[in-house]
Amino acid sequence: MKILLPTGRVTEQIVRDAARDCDADVVVTGELASFLSPSRLGEIISSGDYDLVIVSGMCTASFRDVEERFGVPIRLGPRHAADLSLILPLIGRIELSRDLPADELLAGRRKEEAFAFINRNEDESSAVFQINRIKIGGTSRMKVLAEIMDAHHHPDIRKIAERYFREGADIVDLGFGFDATPDDVRAVFDTLRDLPGPLAVDTQDPTLISAALPRADLILSLQEENIGETASGIVSAGSAVVVIPGNNGLVQNISLAEEAGIRRIIADPVLHPGGSGLVQSLCRFRDLPVPLFFGAGNVMELIDADSPGMCALLAVMAYETGASVIFCSEHSDKTRGCISEMRRATEMMVLLKNRPYPKDLGIDLLVLKEKRRRREPPVTFSSVREAEKMPDMITYDPCGNFRIGIEDGHVVAERSGLAIRGERWQDIFYTILKEEGVSLLDHAGYLGAELFKAELALRYGRSFEQDGPF
Repeated sequence: MKILLPTGRVTEQIVRDAARDCDADVVVTGELASFLSPSRLGEIISSGDYDLVIVSGMCTASFRDVEERFGVPIRLGPRHAADLSLILPLIGRIELSRDLPADELLAGRRKEEAFAFINRNEDESSAVFQINRIKIGGTSRMKVLAEIMDAHHHPDIRKIAERYFREGADIVDLGFGFDATPDDVRAVFDTLRDLPGPLAVDTQDPTLISAALPRADLILSLQEENIGETASGIVSAGSAVVVIPGNNGLVQNISLAEEAGIRRIIADPVLHPGGSGLVQSLCRFRDLPVPLFFGAGNVMELIDADSPGMCALLAVMAYETGASVIFCSEHSDKTRGCISEMRRATEMMVLLKNRPYPKDLGIDLLVLKEKRRRREPPVTFSSVREAEKMPDMITYDPCGNFRIGIEDGHVVAERSGLAIRGERWQDIFYTILKEEGVSLLDHAGYLGAELFKAELALRYGRSFEQDGPF
């Protein structure tokens, strides 16, 4: 197959190196590959005999007319020339896209394949038992249990429970503090009664446990002091339980629960926070006759570190201990979003099957860092002009000013009571320009910067302050 690879002067050597083992013509079309025009590409194609043309994934021009004119497929390569060496060996095995850069296309396909494997594995997996149709233990995926602390004080308990399920929680755990009453517990569970997912009650108070039945699918936590008072109600309701060591020890309390007729038991050996016995507590996670509970939330909440990496590492630890349920929470601002992160981490553990490391899985938890830096050639120039400091005093735009914020998953630009809302900064900016909502170039530049900053805050779950640093 004869391939044409138009490229820019700055990336010529990278493209030639990538195409060394291919039957390809590398043609320099200008300084940058992304500036290639349809007319220029047509000139190059007319002078050769090609079976495929791969242009830079950074090209924004449409080459459909050129493709129809010459009858040669024109497809987008990767956005970065450094990735071309990964794409060319796959030619003939994959179909590149006219509209999607090759690196995005391959990443999307690998992601689809990864999720297809995860879903198929779960469908075919075995389980020790089920909680409201959710498989627990066996060869099934480790399940994410997300806690809502002080559920009876939450202003909109249904909204947050629905969000947790939507973001990947398999089970939503409702915690009740010492000030909770049985009526509080009943009110919360009545509010959530029709939710399809499993609900857990998190309390050791027998009266509160009884109030949560029969809607509570899982009880956290039982030990020698409350097993006797709660067992008959739990058995009648058919709920599963998490058993903790208490004063007796974990194995003895599991035996007490079994003797009381409880059959669906999850054991919690209790994971200690980092610096307070984390490694030593892992030694207690040994083979037990029931599925294991891994309290990752206790570790994440008590360390000032970003949660995506913590989720990945703790999920690997839970996987190696054979845990069936992993606990996480979003009590603090720094852990907001960790439910979806932990769900992704448990899915990565499914893909770890028959692999030595959780790497190159098709999905990942790389949020702010890159897996591989793009080593593009440096910008070349013959002279330099230092940027002037922007004046502190600005000229106000006669069209008026916008108040920019983030609301309910959208970026919002408001002026005079009218808000322009969207998920992408460029869509809002385009709408403002189209409606002639800005007349000064410096104001347009300012709006673009603030709108993009708002989108970044939305994307990474951070707070946004107009005119403040990101």
